[in-house]
Parts: sequence; C-alpha cells; structure tokens
Amino acid sequence: MEDKKIESDLTKKRRRQWSVATCVVIVAVFFATFMSSSGTRTMGNNSCQCPLWSQEARKYTGMVEDCCCDYETVDFVNEEILHPILQQLVTTPFFRYFKVKLWCDCPFWPDDGMCRLRDCSVCECSENEFPELFKLPIKGLPSDDFKCQEGKAEATVDRTLDSKAFRGWMEVDNPWTNDDETDNAEMTYVNLLLNPERYTGYTGPSATRIWDAIYDENCPNYSLGEICPESRVLYKLISGLHSSISVHIASDYLLDEAKNLWGNNLKLLYDRVLRHPERVKNLYFTFLFVLRAVTKAADYLEQAEYNTGTPVEDMKMQSLVRQLVYNPKLQATCPLPFDEAKLWQGRSGPELKQQIQKQFKNISAIMDCVGCEKCRLWGKLQVLGMGTALKILFSVNDNNDAKPHLQLQRIEVIALGNLLNRLSESVKFVHEMGVMAEKAETEEKSVYTNKIDSWLSYWKSMVTK
Repeated sequence: MEDKKIESDLTKKRRRQWSVATCVVIVAVFFATFMSSSGTRTMGNNSCQCPLWSQEARKYTGMVEDCCCDYETVDFVNEEILHPILQQLVTTPFFRYFKVKLWCDCPFWPDDGMCRLRDCSVCECSENEFPELFKLPIKGLPSDDFKCQEGKAEATVDRTLDSKAFRGWMEVDNPWTNDDETDNAEMTYVNLLLNPERYTGYTGPSATRIWDAIYDENCPNYSLGEICPESRVLYKLISGLHSSISVHIASDYLLDEAKNLWGNNLKLLYDRVLRHPERVKNLYFTFLFVLRAVTKAADYLEQAEYNTGTPVEDMKMQSLVRQLVYNPKLQATCPLPFDEAKLWQGRSGPELKQQIQKQFKNISAIMDCVGCEKCRLWGKLQVLGMGTALKILFSVNDNNDAKPHLQLQRIEVIALGNLLNRLSESVKFVHEMGVMAEKAETEEKSVYTNKIDSWLSYWKSMVTK
C-alpha cells in the first residue's frame, strides 16, 4: 500500500515536472518569437552594402543609394542650410495658402473612410483671409485674423472661384499627375499653417486600402525581384513619401485625447520607420530627389512672380528662394543630389516613361479616395509636389536642347516647396530622434526580457521541487 502511494506521488511529481518543463519551453519559444519579430531588419535585394545604424554613431553612413551625396552630408546640409530656410519659406503668404479640391468622387471605389477625430477636418480660409491678389489684381493682404471653424457644422468648403490668381502664372498640363489642378469653382483655399500634417486617427481598412492600391497596383516592390532602375525610382519615391508621412504622425501624435496633449510617439516612429532600414534609406533618397528638382529649376523659381500684395513679405520670400536655390554651401557640399541623366536610356526609354507616368498619375487619382479630409489635403499636396519634381526632372531637359522650356503653375510651386519642407522635417526628426527611439525600444525589450527570465526562473524552481 505504501509502495503504491510512493509510486503515485512520483507519478504526480513527474507529471508536474513535465508540465512545468512544457511551460518553460512554451515561454522560451514565445520569447524567441517576440525578439525575432521585434528586432529583425530586412534589406531585401538591395545592392547597397553601406552600414546601417552604426553602433557608435547610431546613424546611417555611406552614400545614399542611387544618389550623389552621403548621409552625413545630407544631415549637415539639412540641419545647417535647408531646414532653417524652408521653415521660414512655408510661412510666407505665397506658400502658406494652397488651393485644392478637397471633396471629389473616388474613381476606384465608394469612399467609406471614417475618421474619429475632429482633427481630420480641414479649417478652410474665410474669403477675407488669403491675399486679395490671389483673386484680384491690386489689393493687398489684410491683417492676420485667422479664424478656424474646425469641427463646427458651418465649416463648409469655400469654393470661391479664383479666376485671376497671380498674373504671370500659367495653367499648364502636368503629364505626371491627375488633371484636377486647374482652377475651378470646386476648389477652396486652405491655410496650411492652421492645418498641420499630424495624427488624425485615420486607420483601419480604408487607410490600408489606399496604400495597398498604391503599392500593389501602381508601384511594384523592387525588393521582390530585379526590375528596371526607373521603376525602382518610382517605388523608392513612394516609399520615401510614405515614411515621411509616418514620421510626421509620430512627431505630432495625440498622446491624451481627453487633455488634448500632443507630442512625440517614439515607439510609433520605430515600428513604422526605423525598424525597416530600407524605409529610412528611401526617405533620404526622396529628399535628395526633390532637392535636385528644386535646384534644377533654380532660374525659373528665382525669376517667378511671387506678388501677394505684401511688399515686405514678398521681398523676404524672394530672398529666401534665392538663398535656397543658389546657396554656395549647398552647391559645394552636394552639387548634384540626384543624377536624372542616367534614366530613360535605350530604345524602350520613351515607352517606359509613358508607363511610369501613367502609374504615377493613377497614384495621384487615388488621393481622392482618402477618407480623412486633412489626410487628403496633405496627400494631394505632396503627391502634386512629387509630380512637379518628376515634371522638372523628366519632362523638360536643360535649355540647350530642342525641348520646351519649363512652365509651372502657381499651385505646383507651392506644393513643391511644402513637400521639400516636409521631407526636410522628416529627415531632421529621424536624425535627431533615431537614437532615442532605438534606446526606448531596447529598454522596452529589456523589460520583457527581465519578466520572462523571472518566469523561467520561477518555473525552473518548480521543476526541482
């Protein structure tokens, strides 16, 4: 009888040990899976062998892939030259008022996007806010009485006809974008300073469908296979723009809706951008690509008509434009950010250009399907800015050939300047906050590690009992 009891106790102990051991294995597997999914960085089939975040400097080093500047130079030029100029430039009357058609029918599917925050809505300009020269030939800018009716029922879209905006500016077709930039009664002025690009709560299937349509249908992922350089450029431009948008969401995030508290979300920055090295690379690439377009159009931009009826502001803005496009430090450190002459070579060049133009034009049309009004505003502006950069680099060559000279619409120049500023802000934020975000992620993993180690120790102690 005693022997059977001892045998029963041993059996129960073995079963308990077996159960504990099984738990230990499960916990260990869970831990390994968590660490793997959290820390893996994939490069795809990228030929660039430059180091990623170095252990000492904790920043990207070497040449930016497919560009003519290295990461250190880009960070220096952006910090010391470009960012300060662009921050002033986008606050001037010319660049802060953007005319856009906000409400459009989605040409691809019914618009079912729902945004739960009032910050999704756009504050439209009242008719007496924006420069009179946007619609009349003489009168100037009234006092800065900016009143936002955001979130109120009466904040309907102002569709004032702007038939005499800026004498000297032409309405010309952009072969890279959907044809909706022409002035009409459905367009409204928006003060971009009152409608910053930030977190809006726009998530879920509607938001996911936008990016899926952009990548899957129009912008093949070059990491999945070998494709032509031109298609790779298109993919990297969209990826870089996507990364920049994610950075702005992370840098101006709603931390506490009840208290209306906004700030940095470093975990979101890490999860959406930093943990994917190719996304950071594509952000830098897109920044240099757009910068090249701005510097290539230097003569045009310097001589363009910027009259808003405010002489002091207009003189300041023209000075800032000259500082931007003819900056000697920029020309010395990064004279050719991107070399567009390498593309569209061979017999298939013209046909390939038409194909990629069609893809990007389709991407610009998808912006009308964005279900969040503020997201749609910044999406349309930045895609138009990108289309303007493509137009400058690939639709008009230098003045010594037989092709037509560059012609831009006022709305294209406004979009291009604001896009470059957005990219500049993203590069600066990633450069400055990357180390902190990486550190925070490491500390969070350390907490999980300590907890799991404690669990393992506990269960191991149970096995030995």
